[in-house]
Amino acid sequence: MTPQDVLAGQFQRHRAHLKTVAYRMLGSLSEAEDAVQEAWLRLARSDSGDIDNLGGWLTTVVGRVCLDMLRARKSRREEPLEERLPDPLISRAGAADPEQEVLLADSVGLALLVVLESLTPAERLAFVLHDMFGLPFEQIAPIVDRTPVAAKKLASRARQRVRGATPSPDPDLSGQRRVVDAFLAAARGGDFDALLAILDPDVVLRADGGVLTGGMKVIRGAAAVAGQAATFQRMATSATTHPALVNGLAGLVNTIDDQLISVMNFTISDSRIVTIDILSDPDRLARLNLTHLAP
Repeated sequence: MTPQDVLAGQFQRHRAHLKTVAYRMLGSLSEAEDAVQEAWLRLARSDSGDIDNLGGWLTTVVGRVCLDMLRARKSRREEPLEERLPDPLISRAGAADPEQEVLLADSVGLALLVVLESLTPAERLAFVLHDMFGLPFEQIAPIVDRTPVAAKKLASRARQRVRGATPSPDPDLSGQRRVVDAFLAAARGGDFDALLAILDPDVVLRADGGVLTGGMKVIRGAAAVAGQAATFQRMATSATTHPALVNGLAGLVNTIDDQLISVMNFTISDSRIVTIDILSDPDRLARLNLTHLAP
């Protein structure tokens, strides 16, 4: 076995963790994979004998790569990140592959990822690496070209934006599923009052159909969301609906003739739906790998 083979084996043991870091930084599974691949290329070109803590070194490199990618998005004047939903993580309970199990551990819901995407790149990096992965600010500071004190302030500002922006979901998955099933029954019946009964007064619906539909549409308030009853009814009656976990929460996958048409994610708090996120962008749906959902 060559030294490069040994190094590749060591990198592979960190790959799933690195992809989790990158996904929370970027909200994109394909870009997260690109960031991890770039970390491997940088490791392969480095003098690995000088690296004392490979996991910490790789996490720092992935953080720096992700920061560059986020800044590049802004410099290209792309559509603001809050105008699109992050990529969903979809699984069946207890049926995810090992890498996806790591991605789903302490899962970050789509609603929280939407909030993260409204932060500046430096704020997001400081918050994700410190609050989610426990990296010290002394290690984060060089990545963002700040002092540790300044990096701590970045994370603090991000924390203030995140705190309270999305309620904590009910921890009981079976309870979540009962509420989602009630939503589906009300949707199939086009029942405005039944929908209203399970929606939080301040519920937020985000629907991302991609560029062809004008990007993400946001509807706020129980009456306005329940007012989409006819749309929900068309969706529920024309498609085959499959229960799934979406970013670790009860959700739905909708297909027509075995073709994926939408993924729905629900945040449920105190037995009421507080957010509904619907991804129906055909280009992005086509890139999702759902083979692990097969029974």
